[in-house]
Parts: sequence; C-alpha cells; structure tokens
Amino acid sequence: MWNHLNNLRLMSPSIPAIVKIILFFSTWIVLWLPAATVLAIALKWHPPQPLGNKKLPLLASLYLIVPFIVWATSWIENTSFANWGWDWQPAVLMSLLRGLGLGIVSLVILFGLQLAAGWIELQKSENSTETGEKKINPWALILSPSSLLTLLLALWISATEELIFRGCLQTILQQDYSVLIAAAIASFIFAIAHLIWAAKETLPQLPGLWLMGMVLTLARIADNGSLGLAIGIHAAWIWGITTVDTEGAIKPTGRAPEWITGIAAKPLAGAAGILLLLATAALLSIVIGYQPPT
Repeated sequence: MWNHLNNLRLMSPSIPAIVKIILFFSTWIVLWLPAATVLAIALKWHPPQPLGNKKLPLLASLYLIVPFIVWATSWIENTSFANWGWDWQPAVLMSLLRGLGLGIVSLVILFGLQLAAGWIELQKSENSTETGEKKINPWALILSPSSLLTLLLALWISATEELIFRGCLQTILQQDYSVLIAAAIASFIFAIAHLIWAAKETLPQLPGLWLMGMVLTLARIADNGSLGLAIGIHAAWIWGITTVDTEGAIKPTGRAPEWITGIAAKPLAGAAGILLLLATAALLSIVIGYQPPT
C-alpha cells in the first residue's frame, strides 16, 4: 500500500484535478461503507427509510474519517493544511468569531424582516403566568443546553466541510481551472453531497446550497485565503437554522408563498434565503475590494 501511495505522490502533478477529486471521494466512500453498514444494522435503518435522529451517528462516522483522508491527500499533493487555509494562528480564531457574528446577524435580519412582514410568526411554547398564553423566550432558546450542543456540532461540521470543499477541493481544482470555475465545481459537489442524507428535502435546496458554497469561497478570499471566516459563517448558519427548526420556533403564516419563505420551511429553498446569500456575497465582495494589493 505504501508503494502505491508513493507512486501516486510521484504521479500527482500529471493527474488531472477532476480525477484527483474522483479518487478523493471514492476512497472516502470505500473507507466509510464498512462503518456505515455496521451502524445501519445497529440502528435498524435501511434506505429509503427517513434517517430522523439516526443521521447524526452516520454523519459522525463519515466525518471521523476526514482527518486521515485529508492528511493522506496533503501528503500525496506535497502540500500543507496551511496552503488549504487551515492554520492554528490566533488570527484564524478571530476570523472565525467574526464569521459567527456575521452569520448570526444575517439570520436575525432574515427572520426579523419576515416577522415584520408577517410572513412568519413565532411559535408559542412556554406558558405565560399572567395571561395563560404561550410565548417564545428567545434567550432561553439560544442559551439552552441543546442549542449550545448544536453550536458545538455546527462548528465541527462546518470546520470539516470547509477544510474539504473550500480548502482541499478548491485548491486542487485551481491547479487546472480558474478560481471561479473551481469554486463552481466544488460548490456543485458540496450541494450534491447533501442528497445523501435526505434527497427529497434537499432537492429544492440545491440552488441555495450551490450559492452557499460560492459565498463561502468568497469568505475564504476575503479572509486572505484563511478558512476562519468561512467556518464561522457556515457554523452560524447551521446553528441558527437547525435550532429554529428543531425547536419549532417559527412557522409560516401563509401570507407569502413557499417559494419566498422556503419550501418545507427550509430557508435555502426560498427566495428570502437566496437574497440573504446574495447580500452576504455583496458584503464580502466589498471587503475583498478594500483589501490592499499583495
């Protein structure tokens, strides 16, 4: 096996980028399938059953393989994680925190404008002692243990996905393509990959997921090649949308069609979510425009 890896390393400069990407995902899937099969049997799940709460163990088993895959890829490519935007410098942590802030603010604007327009409304969940009605406590929702756990999971998932798609794949694809074409291909793979977990729910979100990938590529460019900002934005979006969804904090009022608020209450499957992504892209483009020439 070691000889095969050495040969692959020597051949790497002459291998087309697309072939490298195919090999990357083929290896990842082959390594994951045994663990996925054992888990599926243990969880008593099989396609095409809905995953529900069985998704997390399968997702964890898939992403736990990533460190080995990306390390092997970096060795074959004779490069470092730093060249993919992954660095342990304090500046990366600051970028991550800025990304979290930007992502949270963007979601507050998205849901706030829809609430003001009467397109969505807060679900009622907690009893009010004065009126007997039920109402949402936003701070209790945000600071609840389940929400904080979701934030930690969002950071792990976003860090893993950004290292793969905006780091490894983007950099490899740029060996043969322009930044824009490479980003378009990597974002397409990023969107399609989500079909693994819930194809029916994901289909209407594919354009939004592709655009999200492009926006996160802009975030890496705006952060001078670092993944910190992209990880932060991505984590905030996962955390916010997942928390709102799992807690049932909001629901459409029916005053606006689903294609605006999001098909099946998924923001990335609606015009409002798309506009959020475009607004974020515009802001990041302004940041890039103000960067001093290198």
